[in-house]
Amino acid sequence: MKERKIGRPRTFDADNALEKAMKVFWEKGYEGSSLPELTEAMGMNRPSLYAVFGNKENLFRLALERYGATHDPLFDAALEKKTAREVVEHFLRGNANAQTEEEAPHGCLVINGALACSDDALPIRNSLIERRAAAEVRLRERFERAKQEGDLPADFCASQMARYVMTVSNGMAVQAAAGATRQQLQEVVDQVLRGWPT
Repeated sequence: MKERKIGRPRTFDADNALEKAMKVFWEKGYEGSSLPELTEAMGMNRPSLYAVFGNKENLFRLALERYGATHDPLFDAALEKKTAREVVEHFLRGNANAQTEEEAPHGCLVINGALACSDDALPIRNSLIERRAAAEVRLRERFERAKQEGDLPADFCASQMARYVMTVSNGMAVQAAAGATRQQLQEVVDQVLRGWPT
């Protein structure tokens, strides 16, 4: 009698499940993403979600790390540009494109995730605020360097400009989530660059 081979059980694809969770959080924000929505998108039940990813907060933090791994390089590359104007253009135009991809939710997970957070979600909201603040600091430091190199005027306020650029970027994310087109966001970038100091 021929021995029957027992097939190996199908392994759970945690990476794929995390990708799907990230898109739910990206589209609906942290609090707007319910556990039933997450488990359905991830193809797993609630006990399995807890067993693999811990609680919802930990799942969000893992999703945020995944998001950052693909989106942070854009900011890093922008900071390496030769002039401050090129830094801003690369950063904002890249955001306009990333926030309007056809295959992904529109807007930015870091912005969408923190909108309309209750007191229960304050740790998440605060960590997202800290993440944005850290990016603003890096941008300010890049502008300070540009001043030292003579790329920007001596009376240029690096702190104010960094806050302005980040505010524009955050506003573009909100607009993208609300349905603004890539062309409309690029026109916002055009306006910022028209007013760039020489």
